[in-house]
Amino acid sequence: MPMRSCVACGRSRAKRELIRVVRTPERQVRIDATGKLPGRGAYVCRDAQCAETGLREQRLAHALEVAIPADVAAQLRHAAGQIEGVHR
Repeated sequence: MPMRSCVACGRSRAKRELIRVVRTPERQVRIDATGKLPGRGAYVCRDAQCAETGLREQRLAHALEVAIPADVAAQLRHAAGQIEGVHR
């Protein structure tokens, strides 16, 4: 099972337990529900606190080497809030 680390807390988890955010080759930032979009990816725990830390402390932006648009930040907060506690 592939393991990845959360950019916010640094915990290593199974890839499917994390939310993938990707910077596409066109430099667009998107939430990648399939885990298969091409581009530079970064992972965040399915936890509202990790999502907020990753955004607030610019860890996600640093990992993707691009600013995170407000609409993607809102989508990430929503996704993490909806599924928080599922994989703890």
